[in-house]
Amino acid sequence: MHTLYKSIDLFFYIIELLIFVRIIFSFLNISPYNSIGRIVYELTEPILAPARELIYKLGIDTGMLDFSPIVAMLILRIISSIIKRILF
Repeated sequence: MHTLYKSIDLFFYIIELLIFVRIIFSFLNISPYNSIGRIVYELTEPILAPARELIYKLGIDTGMLDFSPIVAMLILRIISSIIKRILF
């Protein structure tokens, strides 16, 4: 059971790390079309797109700032916590 718990933690940590890398890429203007950028964008977009849509549906005007990574990380933390409580 301890291994499963650590695996769940590692999975969510990697996702959050990829989202953080994507944030850094956006600040540094690294192209999403190079090989590393493409991998990061392809792995994080399925997580960030629903967060962006949630922000839009709530009618929150964020201007030019994209708060979807923050929302996505918050939701990931909640999901991780729920999964761990159910399993352990």
